[in-house]
Amino acid sequence: MEITKEILESILDAYSYEIVFVDRQHIVRYMNKTAKKRYGDRVQINQSLFNCHNENSKKKIEEFLKRADNGEDEMFETYNTKTGEREFFVPVRDSNKHVIGYFERHEMPWDDEHPEIPVFEYWKHRR
Repeated sequence: MEITKEILESILDAYSYEIVFVDRQHIVRYMNKTAKKRYGDRVQINQSLFNCHNENSKKKIEEFLKRADNGEDEMFETYNTKTGEREFFVPVRDSNKHVIGYFERHEMPWDDEHPEIPVFEYWKHRR
């Protein structure tokens, strides 16, 4: 079976958390079904992410991009007390390892005492 764009979109649409992929110029290039449902008209494909983010968010995103350019991968962003979700900044790299964009990943914490612990660390140390 060939993995087509349609199959990849179906996989991303099956994911229960929102995925909004943004390029290096902070233009939204892709949203999965969950993101479209959650954000509605506030976030639009081919529009700047900063149409719905404030100046403080812009500074944080620029800092995450610098860290990604220096080799960091997924980075803990914050624990959102309103939604109970932890949020991660995830750089997306091309085949030459250059950061071409990013998305923010949301999930419920595995450990309420330490929401910054990445999933792979949780699974390595779970009881």
